[in-house]
Amino acid sequence: MADQSSSSMIDLGLPQHARIPLVLDSPHSGTLYPDDFHYIIPQLWLRQTEDSFVDDLFSCAPSYGAAFLKANFTRSYIDVNRAMDDLDPTVITGVLPFALEPTERSFSGYGLIRHLCRGQAVYASRLSIQHVQKRLQQCYLPYHAALKHVLDDAHETFGEVWHLNCHSMPSTGVANHRADFVLGDRDGVSSAPGFTHMLADRLRHMGYRVTHNDPYKGVEILRRYGHPRRGFHSVQLEINRALYMNEDTLKPSAYYAQLKNDLELLMRDVSAWIIAQTQSEQMVAE
Repeated sequence: MADQSSSSMIDLGLPQHARIPLVLDSPHSGTLYPDDFHYIIPQLWLRQTEDSFVDDLFSCAPSYGAAFLKANFTRSYIDVNRAMDDLDPTVITGVLPFALEPTERSFSGYGLIRHLCRGQAVYASRLSIQHVQKRLQQCYLPYHAALKHVLDDAHETFGEVWHLNCHSMPSTGVANHRADFVLGDRDGVSSAPGFTHMLADRLRHMGYRVTHNDPYKGVEILRRYGHPRRGFHSVQLEINRALYMNEDTLKPSAYYAQLKNDLELLMRDVSAWIIAQTQSEQMVAE
């Protein structure tokens, strides 16, 4: 099988009707394992780190006027929600053309390129510089270029843009595993509070338990694109996987359809809220 091209590594769903300044992205739901991903552990272990089905759960977004960017490649191949320099230098051979600044995530095995899973090495040997650069060129850089483009384009057209960074979280092993949803805005840095509060209110009205920045605040994508003073509002949304799937077998549960329906209602309400915001701003400008 031939190597996959960068164009096959991401999908961008564009609005089906009237466009609004809303962008969603799902960086961790991809299930494509490229041909040069030579892992030595069970694939199921890696699959269990993915945000399974999140792309499908939010698939209605373009019908409500939003752009929706999705990664097709698995996050364990390269993680676009990590800084490009967040890489443990012991994982590679040679020197990259930029300085590395690994965080604790990299040293724990899940930085830019995951090298540990369940405490076991993902690879039999170090990765070459050429191998890392290929992942950057075919996956990481195209993803961020596409996300920046749709955000900038919406901002240029409407003067403001709202961005929902979509994820799922394991039901156990986190500090606050009882939450159904966790909304992160980097402690108010990546979004004006109104967007976060609206999302929390809608979800709580549906009967879900919601926490704010606990235990997830948002990582690289929110750091890059969330600048509320400039009119870029980014919120990370984490869904408890126990709401919709069997976390061991990775199969949808009997509650999958209900959650998907509720998320469509959320998209409907978010769309209406954003339309109201833009109309209000236009009235003030006039």
